[in-house]
Amino acid sequence: MGVVTAQPETSGNPTALKTKRVLLAAPRGYCAGVDRAVVAVEKALDLYGPPVYVRKEIVHNKHVVQTLQARGAIFVDETDEVPEGETVIFSAHGVAPVVHQEAAARQLKTIDATCPLVTKVHHEARRFAAVDFDILLIGHDGHEEVIGTAGEAPEHVHLVDGPGDVPNIEVRDPEKVVWLSQTTLSVDETMETVRRLRERFPKLQNPPSDDICYATQNRQVAVKKMAPEVDLMIVVGSRNSSNSVRLVEVALEHGARAGHLVDYAKEIDEAWLAGVETVGVTSGASVPELLVRDVLSWLAERGYGEVQEVTTAEESLVFSLPKELRTDLKAAGMATTGTSDHA
Repeated sequence: MGVVTAQPETSGNPTALKTKRVLLAAPRGYCAGVDRAVVAVEKALDLYGPPVYVRKEIVHNKHVVQTLQARGAIFVDETDEVPEGETVIFSAHGVAPVVHQEAAARQLKTIDATCPLVTKVHHEARRFAAVDFDILLIGHDGHEEVIGTAGEAPEHVHLVDGPGDVPNIEVRDPEKVVWLSQTTLSVDETMETVRRLRERFPKLQNPPSDDICYATQNRQVAVKKMAPEVDLMIVVGSRNSSNSVRLVEVALEHGARAGHLVDYAKEIDEAWLAGVETVGVTSGASVPELLVRDVLSWLAERGYGEVQEVTTAEESLVFSLPKELRTDLKAAGMATTGTSDHA
């Protein structure tokens, strides 16, 4: 559905009500990698019964984690918290090879729910390390995805945490340098970081294909289109979700007067609506649609009942479940495909 610009007040009637409306981003919410990871936990609980252990949060969303906990998933920080011989699922953000080794040492049954797009970056890191390149990994220090990717080639990877970190980077051979990135970054900021890196290292090579995932890019494009018309942008997502945080930043950078990140509709402050005609709504790639619907209902109760969807892309990508899980599901005569209950 296209964007319809609200009509201005009639000049001869200063008391005329302004049009209140919501611009709803499409695409939004679950990406294929998140859906795959959440379904993996749900199917594992169905197949093996609780408890099923998950290393780190399966995806960065408070509601999803709490819902899976209620079904019997136990989230741990490290594999040594999992009893020997039990099943452990690795999160969508990926893990370093050492984590697989630790799990094997404890005789854990592992299900690797790493997003295939993150796995692609891991392959790139190994490939360039094998030919002795310095790898400039653009990403946020401490993020699980960055830790996992860096762990593929720790002696070759240099973390670049944004444009301001570029002057700190030193490489062995400026002729053999490549950049890779975390998949959930701001496209604009990443390209600025690459520009500055290339000023320092003119021979800098690009990754074989774009590392920032299609869903992250699509959600940012939708927000960019909406932002100039938006007085308030509400992004549904958790604070530890990199791609959700980036959506707020992108909205503010491209014209939104204000922007806020919320996990639930109840976190919206009514004071944010003062003087607001147009509210933009979107959600991060790890957010179930039901949370967005709750926000729309909350806004409708306050006069923002007109909802216009702003569509900038169509998404149809689906990833198969992890092969370890598919094998067990097939043996049990259970479906090896499906969509998360929370999508």
